[in-house]
Amino acid sequence: MANFIWYELLADDVDAAQDFYARLLNWQVCDSGIPDRDYRILATGEGVAIGGLMQRPPGSPGGPVWLGYLPVVDVDESLGAIVEDGGRVLMPAWTMPGVGRMALVTDPLGAPFYIMASEDEQTSRAFAEHGTGDSVGHVTWNERIASDPDRALAFFGRHFGWAHQGGMPMGDLGEYRFLADGPVMLGALMGCPPGGTPGWRFYFSVADIDLAAARVSEGGGTIEYGPTEIPGGQYSMSVLDPQGARFGLVGPRI
Repeated sequence: MANFIWYELLADDVDAAQDFYARLLNWQVCDSGIPDRDYRILATGEGVAIGGLMQRPPGSPGGPVWLGYLPVVDVDESLGAIVEDGGRVLMPAWTMPGVGRMALVTDPLGAPFYIMASEDEQTSRAFAEHGTGDSVGHVTWNERIASDPDRALAFFGRHFGWAHQGGMPMGDLGEYRFLADGPVMLGALMGCPPGGTPGWRFYFSVADIDLAAARVSEGGGTIEYGPTEIPGGQYSMSVLDPQGARFGLVGPRI
């Protein structure tokens, strides 16, 4: 199994980001306790840790962004294989005692993500498969928007075992391909619309999509599209937070 085990927001204004997401998703935010580092833990209302919040490193390319962590057995071995397959290393491997060894890389099309060999033997609950149990506050869908979906699918299939399992037609953009990690439906892969931005978009589950849309606007965020009805009777929307980080929301209309 190689599903996302952690999510991380790199923000230019950490305090403002904390306020926006805490109000929007009812997250609890606390300090990680890591010495000499302002790294904040994001947890659901039930206290389940799903990710982290930190200052975007000065001089890093792009803007504020959500990143995901994928599990590997050996970070250094995986780094070599990813580079050989056309990926790049953005941050070399490092070890954080008590946490694990990790590195920041890109796939061959340039989308960044972390790989991590965790020291924690507990199963991550950051991701909750859409439609299973109480998923509010968790990521329930991982969407890769790619300029070359075939190449992206082949890459993640080789390195993480993901498989194309069904989909929906999207006209000129081709198929919206569902991605499966074994029996788990983890998200989808789609082509990049003209003028669109490739990369990852992580969808957080909410209890009321219209209330969430109102909170986005009140908090200074921007709704790119939606809410749009999706299979199963729920609604999704794509959002930019006030600092420009892209993410999605999914939930019912009450």
